Amino acid sequence: MFSHIMLGANDLEASRAFYDAILGALGHGPGVTDDKGRVFYMTETGILALTAPIDGQPASCGNGSTIGFAAASPEAADAWHAAGIANGGTTCEDPPGVREGGLGKLYLAYLRDPSGNKLCALHRMG
Repeated sequence: MFSHIMLGANDLEASRAFYDAILGALGHGPGVTDDKGRVFYMTETGILALTAPIDGQPASCGNGSTIGFAAASPEAADAWHAAGIANGGTTCEDPPGVREGGLGKLYLAYLRDPSGNKLCALHRMG
């Protein structure tokens, strides 16, 4: 459904360190910087990109927006969460753990990145 997600970042180096850490915890390689200074994380299923906003205004997060990352296990989600906290992220929502609802049993961990974007690592329980 999606080709890519691009997030605005106020401090690209801090954001790159954060995303290198959390995506590395999920088994993805470090970001690649293009000639415009944008950082790209390329996978077989899509692209995540970081950029300074092109209008010159500060980056801002979307209220009610969450970007979810697939985690292979609850342990991977916990490693993702710990890597984010250690690299400038802040925890939000409830602590990492199992949630049950209409979509079944999910293991969820939530963070905000250095620019305030809300992120989630999600593992669908068997």
